[in-house]
Amino acid sequence: MKFKTPQHIREIANLLHCEVTGHLEQMARGINEIHLVEEGDIVFVDHPKYFQKALDSSASIILIPEKVECPAGKTLLIHPQPFDAFNLLTQHFLSLNGESNSFIDDRAVIAPNVFIGANVRIGANVHIHAGAYIGDFTSIEDNVIIGPNTVIGFDAFYYKNKSEGFDRLKSCGGVHLAANVEIGALCTIDRGVTGVTRIGQGTKIDNQVHIGHDTQIGEHCLIAAACGISGCVVIGNHVTLWGQVGTASAIQIGDHATILGQSGVSKNVPENEVYFGSPAGPVKDKFKEMAHLRQQAKS
Repeated sequence: MKFKTPQHIREIANLLHCEVTGHLEQMARGINEIHLVEEGDIVFVDHPKYFQKALDSSASIILIPEKVECPAGKTLLIHPQPFDAFNLLTQHFLSLNGESNSFIDDRAVIAPNVFIGANVRIGANVHIHAGAYIGDFTSIEDNVIIGPNTVIGFDAFYYKNKSEGFDRLKSCGGVHLAANVEIGALCTIDRGVTGVTRIGQGTKIDNQVHIGHDTQIGEHCLIAAACGISGCVVIGNHVTLWGQVGTASAIQIGDHATILGQSGVSKNVPENEVYFGSPAGPVKDKFKEMAHLRQQAKS
């Protein structure tokens, strides 16, 4: 999420009641997750295992629970609970950005009982069927079809396990549906935590598909019913996922790849490959394994 106007680091520190070290005249331009950060962004890190990754990232400002050596040109915000501090920033700046700036093209067709949130953009010849939910910061280009009771842009499934129970990381991102996308009935596409979940031009998604936060799906893909795609997955162009495919988070599936039905994808898939099985692998290898197991069962 980008701020409407840059914020001086002292203003951020005062809001969070935390100590500042490093570059004391830094200007914050937004907040982001580690895999999305740009110069001027604030990122949080709350485990020593990931301290160096955050310090080496493009982020200008790092929310961190203890004092460490600060890289040149960066700023550290020392806070005992960086997760909570990040949520506070999200709430604060969402309230500042809160006024609705929605646009719905006159040629769009919106059926009864459709909910449309704030800061939504809906293009020409979009058809949204009854009962759909279009959440805040959703952008829908021309000629998109959204099936009945589909949810676009609800909050990400992202929690921290605390002693008192699970605490949600608050979402402030959005969803972007490119032109000529079709989404079936009863699908859910989560908004980005701080970025944007994207579905590329011409992609077609069947009924009852779930797509996690910040996932990027390319152009002209086919995703069949009951697929579950985790957060932060990157899917290339012209990819086919057949029914009941599930993926781990943060994997990549290359252009023109095909994943056969009921496969579980736990690692990256190269382009132009056909994968099958759970854990999924090249289809020829998996069929050989199955034939070998059948022979073993007979012997």
